[in-house]
Amino acid sequence: MSGADPVILAVDPGREKCGMAVLDGGRVVARGVLPIDQMAATALRWARDFGAHTIVLGNRTGAADAKARLEAAVSAVPVVLVDEAGTTEVARRRYFAEHPPRGWRRLIPVGMQTPPDPYDDYVAVLLAERFLSDVGKLAGTSQNGNVRPFR
Repeated sequence: MSGADPVILAVDPGREKCGMAVLDGGRVVARGVLPIDQMAATALRWARDFGAHTIVLGNRTGAADAKARLEAAVSAVPVVLVDEAGTTEVARRRYFAEHPPRGWRRLIPVGMQTPPDPYDDYVAVLLAERFLSDVGKLAGTSQNGNVRPFR
């Protein structure tokens, strides 16, 4: 951990699975897609292991239930809802940028493909980045461009 920069635990909740990511000073240090019933326990472990300052939660599918479960499991870390609008499409593009299609799939335009693996963790990264961007707009940035701590 960097100390001065915020550590964000982001969650993209869903009905059956969720995407999770930890960003330390804007850098992704952990991410994954897991069954929704493992969300709270994993959030508790990651919040403790990485020293999360804030839990960022997407505000769409399953948000109310996920927020209650996260607040119960990780009561010491505030849970903040973030607007998910547009994150699925951006996450899909980012997934394909990092995992370009191979073989015959490279002949099909990426816009017509669905990723072969769940990419909810990419959505979680985008939620954390959106939160950090909003915090930066509110708090300003330091001279080196890092978001000021908001503790």
